[in-house]
Amino acid sequence: MANYFSLLLVVVTFASGLIWLIDSLLFAPKRKARLQEAATAEGAGFQESPPVPYIVDTAQQIFPVIAFVLVLRSFLYEPFQIPSGSMMPTLLVGDFILVEKYAYGVKDPVFRSKLIETGSPERGDVAVFKYPEDPNIDYIKRVVGLPGDTVVYKNKQVFIKPKCDEQRSECPGLKAVTTTFVERGEYVQEMTQLLRYTENLGDVEHDILRHPFRDIPPTHYYSQPGTRSNEWVVPEGQYFVLGDNRDNSRDSRFWGFVPDDNLVGQAVAIWISFEFERKPDSWLPTWIPTGIRFDRVGGID
Repeated sequence: MANYFSLLLVVVTFASGLIWLIDSLLFAPKRKARLQEAATAEGAGFQESPPVPYIVDTAQQIFPVIAFVLVLRSFLYEPFQIPSGSMMPTLLVGDFILVEKYAYGVKDPVFRSKLIETGSPERGDVAVFKYPEDPNIDYIKRVVGLPGDTVVYKNKQVFIKPKCDEQRSECPGLKAVTTTFVERGEYVQEMTQLLRYTENLGDVEHDILRHPFRDIPPTHYYSQPGTRSNEWVVPEGQYFVLGDNRDNSRDSRFWGFVPDDNLVGQAVAIWISFEFERKPDSWLPTWIPTGIRFDRVGGID
């Protein structure tokens, strides 16, 4: 849907701008000349504003607005809605976020080829990207593994061996990502109280959730040739991502890596958050919010 909307914005902007330009260069001068001739023949004063055709007037009205939206959405910031709980507790269903489109490079809005290099994902970033198995779908996950890293997920624990620079005499080994237990019971899934931990990914500190009983067998994971079933070596130009709700997220453990070309941008803020919780006997449609979570508005860790 986002791809089609981007294409529609480009088409409408181009069409309205072209109509305005052609009219300004070809038809507006002729209308003005005819009006002047008629005024001279009748001995009336000169009129500087001849009537403008409806389609031209519409193009003149919408072009600045559509062009502004196109530039804002394509190169600066784009709004997204969180539809699932895979990034809880960082992002909840009903959160509306802003994604910084230029964080990982300026791309054209249609073919998504990179025009300007502006940066690359860092460990701990919350990134939006085109789902590798279906680029028409936008996904949001946390960047855990960078190009060249070795990532291991074992017993609900993340281990990372950073890429080793060939110029270094000693390379760091596989090391567990530090986690600290916070509490249990704030979030419930399938009648089970989830465990909340604080995880440190480099300089980024954020919270994750674990299901105390659910354990995904390594045989269900994405299989990378030359590695174990719970181990992945991140290829160059690609990234390994995980959901913060670790036992309720389909991420790189299941479908592999995110190519740089699929990156959309970095999630930087929640601009509004709606609640959708309601009683079973409620007559309201499920898409109507039941409240606003003002305390969630702000930056994303």
